[in-house]
Amino acid sequence: MSLFQPSQTAIIVAPNGARKTREDHPNIPIVQQSIIDEVIACRDAGAAMVHLHARKRNSQHSLEIEDNLPLYEALKDKVEDSILVQLTTEAVGQYSPAQQQALIRAVKPEAASFALRELIPDENDTASASRFFHWVAEQGILSQYILYDNHDLQRYLQWLSQGVLPNYHHHLLLVLGRYSDGQVAYPSDLITILGSQLFELDHRWAVCAFGQFEHKCLTAAMLMGLMFVLGLKIIIMTIKVL
Repeated sequence: MSLFQPSQTAIIVAPNGARKTREDHPNIPIVQQSIIDEVIACRDAGAAMVHLHARKRNSQHSLEIEDNLPLYEALKDKVEDSILVQLTTEAVGQYSPAQQQALIRAVKPEAASFALRELIPDENDTASASRFFHWVAEQGILSQYILYDNHDLQRYLQWLSQGVLPNYHHHLLLVLGRYSDGQVAYPSDLITILGSQLFELDHRWAVCAFGQFEHKCLTAAMLMGLMFVLGLKIIIMTIKVL
């Protein structure tokens, strides 16, 4: 299934995320069947891709293979190619790069998201991470590289030029406000992360925003021709950035 077709709009959903529980919302899907049912409902409502989080029996976020593999396989068995399934590797401060890599190697999902600062926390992890990311690309897994600030962006550009990261089968997600006071993003945050190097890339990229000014960030991003992510409901404008 090809998500990124020219002149099309794709809706991506994250039904539960990593942190919210039923104390936050009584209907948040936690167990396998409820997650599958929610994904199917989102697909039927027009979603093209799901950002999938598995949960443990106690509702906590999980990157354990025994939690993720059955969920992924059961979901794909139900939806087949009608919706693209992206598996998260979000660490939430609980999982190491080795554990994140092991999950993807075991499940081999059709798509996966990677926060580069988590997978490559320092230069000592560069070589092993490079082997992993090249393996991911060779498997045809669509990667989403997550960047939180300009420092992350500069590291990404450096690794791309050095061949640490493969130059295909990926797109970018630029996250605004995740580590700001109160997790609030502002349209002006785009100024610190956007530059000519980013516009010259031959890869699609999106912006994710947190807080009460999400929609203002959306407007600013769309005016710049970006893709955009809004809270747990992800809206991607698949417009080629020239």
